[in-house]
Amino acid sequence: MDVTPLIRKDQQVIQSYAGGRFRVSGQVYEVAVIVTPGETLRWDKAAQSVKELTEDDFAQMIERAEEIDVVLLGCGASMTFLDPKLKKALSEKGLSVDIMDTGAACRTYNVLMAEGRRVVAALFPV
Repeated sequence: MDVTPLIRKDQQVIQSYAGGRFRVSGQVYEVAVIVTPGETLRWDKAAQSVKELTEDDFAQMIERAEEIDVVLLGCGASMTFLDPKLKKALSEKGLSVDIMDTGAACRTYNVLMAEGRRVVAALFPV
């Protein structure tokens, strides 16, 4: 499904992901990113993998939890489970986190964003 006709020009669209970088609305990022419909941010996290993530790594999203319907966590080339205790702690802070590989997270983000959902993609590079 080509969602590009449904997307406003001021919204962030994930155009590509490969080689350790992302292209979002024409801008290239060579780091992990947080993509929202309104902006793309560098993901300031200490963790180098999903298994190392802590609640502090989600601080940028926790601050905006009331504005977010779902966080799509892109784990890199393959899906890795988030620590159940961390997932529960994030839920208690108001974040619903869906975990998938980065490619699936990018595609899902674009579709949900085009539908007008309040979605965030937190992405590890592939």
